[in-house]
Amino acid sequence: MNNKVEEVQVRAVVPLEGSFAVFLGNEEKTFVIYVDEPVGMAISMFMRGISKERPLTHDLMASLLLAFGAKVERAVINDVNGSVFYARLIIAAENQLHTRKLIELDARPSDSIALAMHQGAPVFVARKVLDTVEDMSEALEQIEKRGLDAGSGKPSKAKGEEEDEDLEEDEDDDDDDDFTEDDLFTDEDDDDDDDEFEDDEDEEEEDEKPPGR
Repeated sequence: MNNKVEEVQVRAVVPLEGSFAVFLGNEEKTFVIYVDEPVGMAISMFMRGISKERPLTHDLMASLLLAFGAKVERAVINDVNGSVFYARLIIAAENQLHTRKLIELDARPSDSIALAMHQGAPVFVARKVLDTVEDMSEALEQIEKRGLDAGSGKPSKAKGEEEDEDLEEDEDDDDDDDFTEDDLFTDEDDDDDDDEFEDDEDEEEEDEKPPGR
């Protein structure tokens, strides 16, 4: 890995219509990767420490690694091409069959982030990628001001508030609380032509559907 890299953290995971916005960043900059719903949900659950009754896909992958004496060493988002991100997953393996060795795998950024969070491994971004992406720090501040839960995108409940609310109230609140992709770009300049960044899945279909979907 020749590129200089910077460590980042998952700062928020916000559900949109048909996808999730994963905010990654450090003190210098925050940027967004749009991922599909299942992986977005997984990242959100790992971020919030939610236990599951049965193992999901990334839980199974982590268990398989552990069974063979391997673990996620780190995830690196190493490239971006237009609106598509790419990543490498670094696996460390050591067991009775061989001494410790590192394995580098090509992987979607979303899967890499999910597995890294599952195992408490760091996430890095190549310097060239960090220099390319748009800074979304202000959009994240807007989300935080709205009181949205950083892991779920839902309004945070006050301490002691009942979880089970009246169904009718929930239906009324849905219209007000839904957070859409457009809400991430509410600047007065209406920069509608800005590129949006996505996971590397379905790259060939990008021209046929709106970005981030």
